[in-house]
Amino acid sequence: MRFSTPTETILNAVQIAERIVGKKESLPVLSCVVLDAGNNLSVKSTNLEAGSTIEVVGDVAEKGVVAVPAAILAQTLKAVSGDKVTLSTDAGNLLLSARGSKTLIKAVPHEEFPVFSTGGGKKSITVSRETLLRALQSVSYAASTSMIRPELGSVYVSIKDSHIVCVATDSFRLAEKNTTDVAGKGEYDVLIPLKHVHEIVHILDRVKSPDVTLSFEDSQLHLRADSVQFVSRIIDANFPNYKEIIPSSFTTEATVLKSDFAEALRKARVFSGVDQHVGFHVYPKKKVFDVTAQSAMIGEMSDSLEAALSGEDVDVNFHIGYVAECLQSIQSDSIILGFSGAGKPLVIRGVSDATFTYLVMPLNR
Repeated sequence: MRFSTPTETILNAVQIAERIVGKKESLPVLSCVVLDAGNNLSVKSTNLEAGSTIEVVGDVAEKGVVAVPAAILAQTLKAVSGDKVTLSTDAGNLLLSARGSKTLIKAVPHEEFPVFSTGGGKKSITVSRETLLRALQSVSYAASTSMIRPELGSVYVSIKDSHIVCVATDSFRLAEKNTTDVAGKGEYDVLIPLKHVHEIVHILDRVKSPDVTLSFEDSQLHLRADSVQFVSRIIDANFPNYKEIIPSSFTTEATVLKSDFAEALRKARVFSGVDQHVGFHVYPKKKVFDVTAQSAMIGEMSDSLEAALSGEDVDVNFHIGYVAECLQSIQSDSIILGFSGAGKPLVIRGVSDATFTYLVMPLNR
């Protein structure tokens, strides 16, 4: 094999592939990227649950295949000072040459590398890259980091009638992002494991294509964007009927500036102690909205926010991280807090952003 390409191009491809390789695998080739030089260079990696193939454009002087440890190759490419790098094989190993420097990386037998399909299925749609990226980023933090209940350790993606809905919940909070910008017919409901959602976000953040293609077949999701193909298994489970737990009406509502609310939460976090509890005290008739936090070791705080209030008085406590984390997903300057009473969930929406809904369960104190 002998292949030449700009250093930045091959480094970008290897960094995408490196995130997907297996960690501490008994099969050494799963910790590797496979470099397959044909008409161009294909950079492949897999952990048996997900896989990627990135096509790298360059000059192929000699075809060939080699597998090398992903981390070592990525670190080597980061250290290359030249604008262009040549990859070649030397006695079966990989030789990197750039601006007078040469590095030899010991290869691993590539014959054991699993064959996985990135061709996709018959069911496919095209989605705006930016739309899909924002939708996944808007909800993924609300998914459970545990796979004890796989449906909660995943992001639910529903596509229907040019709409794409992404939802995630860990049973303590729930985030839903509803948006449009889908081309293609069909209805699809899939559960993508959270760790694979992170890889998709990483890919979408790096590619420049305005659109991505999603295909579904045989319990797999196939994504194609620019020169990158990614395949992930999808979870065979039923996502909770979350619509039933979102209140249709509220006993108390508060409209506040998002920046004021975020600043109060930042201050409250300092005084919220180990439990990270924050209290909301809303008294519409007195025009009072107080945010409080206290810790026996640190002290206590109380901030009064300017807000448009309506409904009944309510005092309720929440985990401060669960409340604050959703603010990054709301695009409008003002937010609406919908309270259903003590011991009942809080719903947060943007005043001018109807596409995002966030629900958080209260704490018993």
